Amino acid sequence: MKIKVESVSEEKLNTLGVKDWPIWEKERSSFDWHYSKDEVCYLLEGRVIVKTEEEEVEFGAGDLVTFPAGLSCHWKIEEDVKKHYKLG
Repeated sequence: MKIKVESVSEEKLNTLGVKDWPIWEKERSSFDWHYSKDEVCYLLEGRVIVKTEEEEVEFGAGDLVTFPAGLSCHWKIEEDVKKHYKLG
């Protein structure tokens, strides 16, 4: 299972309706997480490193990130995060 990180245009954000998605915020911290559903998120602020058994991915403000259902990982929030998210 791979984490997908992409830079997207304002047009794509509008097409996806990102601004209507809920917002989640979290301070610098480190924790384990498991995705029971697919999640797509768009970072407004912050920088994160996510580790799985297969990969280590870094992303930050301006990135659109997709996490597949069934993924277990470890989040390390390097800079406080504010993100829009959608569970699928």
